[in-house]
Amino acid sequence: CLRRAAGEAVGAAMPLLINDQRIQLPSSTADFTDRYSQLEEGAKRLKSKPVQKIDPKGLLYVQQRELAATTPQDASVSVLGTEDATTCHIVVLRHTGSGATCLGHCDGSETEMTVSLMLNATKSLSVGCDSGRYEVHLIGGFIDERSLSHALTLELLKAFNRESENIHLETYCLTELNDVVKKNVHWPVIYGIAVNVKTGEIFHATFPDKGPDEVIRSARNFLGGSVMSIYDAKVEQLQIEPYEWTPFPAAPFWFQQSDQVILQNFSTSPLVEPPDFAKHMRSIFQFLNRHPKESLFPTGRSRIYKKTADGLWERIDYAA
Repeated sequence: CLRRAAGEAVGAAMPLLINDQRIQLPSSTADFTDRYSQLEEGAKRLKSKPVQKIDPKGLLYVQQRELAATTPQDASVSVLGTEDATTCHIVVLRHTGSGATCLGHCDGSETEMTVSLMLNATKSLSVGCDSGRYEVHLIGGFIDERSLSHALTLELLKAFNRESENIHLETYCLTELNDVVKKNVHWPVIYGIAVNVKTGEIFHATFPDKGPDEVIRSARNFLGGSVMSIYDAKVEQLQIEPYEWTPFPAAPFWFQQSDQVILQNFSTSPLVEPPDFAKHMRSIFQFLNRHPKESLFPTGRSRIYKKTADGLWERIDYAA
């Protein structure tokens, strides 16, 4: 996951449930997996599924520090997905009655806010639905040297346990349960997840297309932007809200550095990042060098996209 320069914000709770029983908040992730050993079987099933390469048609890709929610009635988006999670955690929250589904990519900042936004987004798309329950699926992290994954796992459990609705923990594939050792190095097993909005199926996935505006969104996160909901399901539009940034004079310097130097300085887990991490970071440095001042959001307008008949994103805010 990308290391940022950012800050943290904080939020009568209802419980997080396993098998309809309220969980006991653990003192450690190992304590949690020992206490609820039945979770391991679900993690094994998820990890055993083959990785699926997701076509951009019908896909809504969610980046780090973003979330998106929609329903099975959405005619534009049928799959929510995200990847490149090493120490980051992927959260899928679904209401079984309405089918409303929200996916978020959490990196350890604004965790409580992210969980609250995800629940509110799912709840707002479930108004009028009298049956069903909230179910959550948590995937990501590994046994990293700095224990960032362990800390985020505990933060997420605590945040969900403080929310205003009963939430049933259906999938727990975090940290120890998402870890594999290769040549004496701990790695994540799953880096990416997709959820079929129509059926609720969750599967191991990778995404050749991570747009639209992949670099603009990544730069926003790199500069410490707050968590952002990127999709309005009611009008089926993806919206990138305007943000401002100051000049980043070191961009040309970092652009010229080796992959190893970039990994050591900008990754939370430099030994296990996907192979395109340094290339992606260079695209951010290049972007910040070419656009030293706010210029991509004229008159403070959001960049708005809608799916075409071919299922691809098309920008529609030019004439707004």
